[in-house]
Amino acid sequence: MTGEGEDGGLSARPLRPPLTPLSRIVGWLAAHDATTHADGDPTTLVTGLTLSSKRVWPGDLYVAMPGAFAHGVDFAREALTAGAVAVLTDPVGAAQLPSGVPVAVVEQPRRLLGGLAARIYGEPARSMRMIGVTGTQGKTTTTRLAESGMQGAGIAAASVGTVGTRIAGREVKTALTTPEAPDLHGLFAVMKEQRVVACAMEVSSHALTLGRVDGVVFDVAVFLNLGRDHLDFHETVEDYYLAKASLFTPGRARRALVNIDDEHGRRLVRETELPVETMSTQGRPADWWVSDVRLGPSRSEFVVHGPLGGAVVATGCPLPGEFNVANTLAALAACADAGLDVEAIAAGVAASGGVPGRFERVDEGQDFTVVVDYAHKPDAVDASLRTLRSLTDGELIIVLGAGGDRDPGKRQPMGAIAAGLADLLIVTDDNPRSEDPAQIRRALLAGAKTARGKRVLEIGDRGEAIAEAIRLAGPGDIVVISGKGHETGQEVQGVVHPFDDREVARAALRSSGGA
Repeated sequence: MTGEGEDGGLSARPLRPPLTPLSRIVGWLAAHDATTHADGDPTTLVTGLTLSSKRVWPGDLYVAMPGAFAHGVDFAREALTAGAVAVLTDPVGAAQLPSGVPVAVVEQPRRLLGGLAARIYGEPARSMRMIGVTGTQGKTTTTRLAESGMQGAGIAAASVGTVGTRIAGREVKTALTTPEAPDLHGLFAVMKEQRVVACAMEVSSHALTLGRVDGVVFDVAVFLNLGRDHLDFHETVEDYYLAKASLFTPGRARRALVNIDDEHGRRLVRETELPVETMSTQGRPADWWVSDVRLGPSRSEFVVHGPLGGAVVATGCPLPGEFNVANTLAALAACADAGLDVEAIAAGVAASGGVPGRFERVDEGQDFTVVVDYAHKPDAVDASLRTLRSLTDGELIIVLGAGGDRDPGKRQPMGAIAAGLADLLIVTDDNPRSEDPAQIRRALLAGAKTARGKRVLEIGDRGEAIAEAIRLAGPGDIVVISGKGHETGQEVQGVVHPFDDREVARAALRSSGGA
C-alpha cells in the first residue's frame, strides 16, 4: 500500500503506522472492559484497524461486530486472507472463528472502538487543533471555509465532512459525513504525517450516537443551528437535539462556540458545562458578531467583531446569503478560539473559492443564472430560495426532489416552501433508494398544493426536469437545482447510477446554445 490514492490524492491510512503488540491492545481493552479475554500469539503486531473485510490492510486488527443484516464474523475469513492478523469481536463472533486465529473478545466492541483506534494510531488528534462543527445546516460550508481560510493563511489544515476529506490541500475519498472511528483516526494519522496544524470537521448526530468520534476531544465544539432532520434515525426533535448536545460535554470538547440566533443554541448555552463563547449575525448581544453587512449576488462583505472589543476584521465570503455570513462568522470565530490568527484566516476565506455543491454556479454564457445547491431540508430550501429571490427581478425556478428511505415527514413542508417561494416548481426524483419515486413525488406535490396559484410541474426523470427548467428560463431568471449538490450519483433500488447535477445542467445549457 502507498500513501497516494488512485487520483493522486492522499491515502486514507498513514504510511508509517505505529507497531502495537496484540498484548498491549488486550491490556488496554481489559482496563476498559472487565469481560475482556484473548487467545493467540500476544506478540502479533497490529498496524491498523478496520470494520470492513473489503478494506483490510496487511497488519490490521479486523473488528467483527453484529450488524443490521449480518455479523461481521461472517466475513472474518475474507479479512484474514486479505492480511488481517487478528480479530476483535464479541462472544458470539468468537465462537464462530477458526481455531488458531489471534482474537480479543469483549461484550460490546463498538463501545471501545474509538478509544482503541486512537490508541493504535498513536493518538494523532492530540497533535492538532481540533474543531468540531455540528448543526442541521451549514456544517460543510463552515468547515470548508475554515479549512480554505487556514490554507490561504499558510496554515497546514484539514477538513472532514460531507464532500470528503481534504488534507493539506489534497483530497481523500471518504464515504460518510463522519467516517467510522477506525477510518477517522487513520485519517488523523495521515494528517499528522502531513504536519497538519488544525482540522475542522463535521460532527453529525449519527456520528455522536454511534460513537464515530469517540477517542477525540475537540478544542472547540461549534453549534450552528437545529431544525427538522434525521427523524428516520432519531425518534423526536428532542432526541435529535440531545444527540447534538452530547458534543458539548467535557468528554468530547474543551470549549463551546454557540450560535444564539437559534433557539436550541440559546438552550445549549444554558445547559452545557463547557466554557462558552456566543455568536450572532442578528444583533443579539454576543461575543462574536458582525456589522456593515453587504450582501451581493455571488459574495458578501462584512466586519467581524470579537470578544471584549478584541478582533475587528473586515472580511467577506465567496457565497451569497445571510446564512453564509453566519457560516463564515462561525468558521472565523472557531479558528480564533482554537488559537489561530483570525485576521490571516479571514483574508484566506475572503480570497477562497466556493464550496462544492453549495450555491455552485453553472455558467455556459447564458443570460440567466443556474445554481446547484445541496439544500434538501425544509429550513435549507427556505433559506436558499429567500436568498436567491433577493438576487433577481426575474423568475425563480426550482428543481426539487426528496430522498427515499429518509424522514418522510419533511417532504410536504419542502413542497409547500418551494412552491410558495418560487415562481415555478418542478418536482422530480432525488435519490429514491428503495422507495417508489412516484410516491415521494406525490408527497412533495401535496405540499405544493397549499401554495395556491403557483406553477408546479412533475417530471420524474431528473435529467429531463433540469433540461425543462433551463428551457423555460428567460433573461434574468434564476434556476436552482436543489437537493444533491456535490453528489455524483443517483441511488435507485440499491444501484448508484452516475449523475451529477452540475454536469447535467452544463450539458443542457450547451445543447440549448447557452441562452
